[in-house]
Amino acid sequence: MIRHEQIISDKYRYNPVKDLLIIAKMCLYLLKKMRTSFVILLTGWLLCSCSENLKTPEQLASEIHEKALTVDSHTDTPWALLRGGYDLNQRYDARHDRLQVDFPRMKEGGLDAVFMAAFVAQGPRDEDGNERAVARISQSIDSIQSHLSERSGTAMPGLTPGDAYRFEKEGKRTVFIGIENGYGIGNDLSNIEKFYKNGARYITLCHTLNNDICDSSTDTTEHKGLSPFGEKVVIEMNRVGMMIDVSHISDSSFYDVIQLTSVPVIASHSCARALCDNPRNLTDDMLKTLAGNGGVIQMCILSDYVKTPEPFPQRDSARQAVREKFNGFEGLTEEQMEMARKEWYAIDSIFPRRLATVSDMVNHIDHIVQVAGIDHVGIGTDFDGGGGLKDCNDVSRMGNITLELVRRGYTEEQITKIWGGNIMRVMGEVQDYAQKALMKK
Repeated sequence: MIRHEQIISDKYRYNPVKDLLIIAKMCLYLLKKMRTSFVILLTGWLLCSCSENLKTPEQLASEIHEKALTVDSHTDTPWALLRGGYDLNQRYDARHDRLQVDFPRMKEGGLDAVFMAAFVAQGPRDEDGNERAVARISQSIDSIQSHLSERSGTAMPGLTPGDAYRFEKEGKRTVFIGIENGYGIGNDLSNIEKFYKNGARYITLCHTLNNDICDSSTDTTEHKGLSPFGEKVVIEMNRVGMMIDVSHISDSSFYDVIQLTSVPVIASHSCARALCDNPRNLTDDMLKTLAGNGGVIQMCILSDYVKTPEPFPQRDSARQAVREKFNGFEGLTEEQMEMARKEWYAIDSIFPRRLATVSDMVNHIDHIVQVAGIDHVGIGTDFDGGGGLKDCNDVSRMGNITLELVRRGYTEEQITKIWGGNIMRVMGEVQDYAQKALMKK
């Protein structure tokens, strides 16, 4: 005897074959009703997908480079402005003029914004030396501002991240100002605010020698990091909204700064020490610490910091002789510095440089991204101060960096962060901190 429950279960039992037939019939019906629209949509989607996949790395890199805000966080171009006879609106040739940055080549290379460093070499740490250093920085900043005021149709001075984005849309270049070597503030903390009001937006705490702020990465141990005066400098820079640049400073100085600062810091032109063992570069632990601080390391393309140079004793001896003759390029007058440059550059003609490549440089970016993360790396060339690679030796060739990033699989979002997003984020956070602190008073 068949039970009632069995009749019910047989009648309504799930039948997958039957259901699939029903679904298939419905699909056919819909296709008949909508086949024209469906075919059009499907064809369009296939064409878009194929078009995107058929783009060459060069095409993709060009599109990304054009769309991104591209920022170079460190060039030494202002020395040429001080020398005179240099017009940023004129196109120069790095092979003959030794100049790597100008507005025509910035446009050719798709570089939207640049930090130009008002530099002062380390001199005597006494009252007279400090006064001359302060005067030198003031003169350099004034020369940049004056130069830009006469070329406002091409480029504008930048004071905030918003300026760079706005001027980019207007088709203009943006020039930010940095100060290289905290020696330039003398022993007067008020100079930090003074220079900030005059347009400076970061200070590299020292250069190749120790100063009253901290120890250099390429000098002896003196303060064992930050000096007591240096601690006041860090606090004042936070208060004013001036970015702290940790390039050139010693490891101990770096950790002292990170412990004391209330905002992210930058390394405006440094590389990874794991790939090139130079004291100017940051160790992996320093990279992780920088990431924890929220800061950013701007990849320097000075070849000796990118790739350990191959032995070249003749060139090394010639360069050492020039260094000794001109006191390590420290404490020189402008006339003496000009003579030093001529002799230094003459060595390149006799013993041509063996330069690293963009690929070598992007190896550093790969490493930094792996250690510190994509939000903590950018680009600071050190053009006009020794920077330059075999396939990126002036600002007109910056697109080669983007092309190598595309070839390695970096996305548009990642490349946009590397090229300008990260450094602008830090700049904004430093300024916001200062503004909020001011409003609390």
